Amino acid sequence: LRYKSQFLYPTLQSCCCRTIHSDAKPKDPFTLAQKDLTSLYDDIKKELFVSKEELKSLCDYYFDGKGKAIRPMIVVLMARALNIHSNRAGDLIPGQRSIAMISEMIHTASLVHDDVIDGSDKRRGKKTINDVWGERKAILAGDFILSAASMALARIGNNTVVKVLSQVIEDLVRGEFMQLGSKENENERFKHYLEKTFKKTASLIANSCKAVSILVNSDPEVHEIAYQYGRNVGIAFQLVDDVLDFTSGANHLGKPSAADLKLGLATGPVLFACQQFPELHAMIMRRFSSDGDVDRAWQYVLQSDGVQQTNYLAQRYCEEAIRQVSMLRPSPERDALIKLTELVLTRDK
Repeated sequence: LRYKSQFLYPTLQSCCCRTIHSDAKPKDPFTLAQKDLTSLYDDIKKELFVSKEELKSLCDYYFDGKGKAIRPMIVVLMARALNIHSNRAGDLIPGQRSIAMISEMIHTASLVHDDVIDGSDKRRGKKTINDVWGERKAILAGDFILSAASMALARIGNNTVVKVLSQVIEDLVRGEFMQLGSKENENERFKHYLEKTFKKTASLIANSCKAVSILVNSDPEVHEIAYQYGRNVGIAFQLVDDVLDFTSGANHLGKPSAADLKLGLATGPVLFACQQFPELHAMIMRRFSSDGDVDRAWQYVLQSDGVQQTNYLAQRYCEEAIRQVSMLRPSPERDALIKLTELVLTRDK
């Protein structure tokens, strides 16, 4: 279904445009959020103001404007959609823009630390901070970015928002701990994987969406819609990421493929494949550490329908995200959030 929709869509668009005014088709999420994101990285660099030259270059390293900025984009679009829903002008209020910035800072700090834990030497097509400056300095850089994010968070001056975004940092740590352990029981394993995925990836998006809703609306049901959209899109995003580890060429992803297997991680495609090839069970338990495990597991996954099943699951999560956000009043931003779920499913890097 995923591939089908990719080919169908361009033809659908071209014939719609002739009959309907072009405003009728959902605006590209990137274009719509662009205005609020243009100076995002520059503003983050201002938050990271340090006099010590080396620390500055470490902290600025990933804020080079080359990332996908998918998290702040979702936050910006959600904020505008919620503002319109709450009978306000669509424009962001300063606190909401800060939350978009903070979400990218927390995300980046977690990448810096993850790369140390995983011993990675490549990220976004360039060398990792730990590869260039060493592990000790990388850990300190991650800490420093987090502390700058915490200061920016405190400046928003809303206790509930502080609580919601602090939850993200706790989840990131717990998620990383979950990833370091694994489950013996097969049924528990999938639950463990999805919970880890929520904590490591989706919590940030869910709670950032919730935080921007708290600033403009006092209705807990609206907070829940924002949170559930972020949660479901976040999980779908990571499921697709786990698929791309098997289907995308290394140069495409900016990091080596089969990276997860090499790290000893059993993601969705492997867990689904294990139902067809029970031989994978022992490999998962020893974290693909024996000679030839990685290659054999790779082969099993490609022979199974693990990739299709994981894609299908991602689709289910996207459908739930759409169901949630559709409860908001119609607006170009709301429609862009719906369109974004399609981009999450069809991305190839």
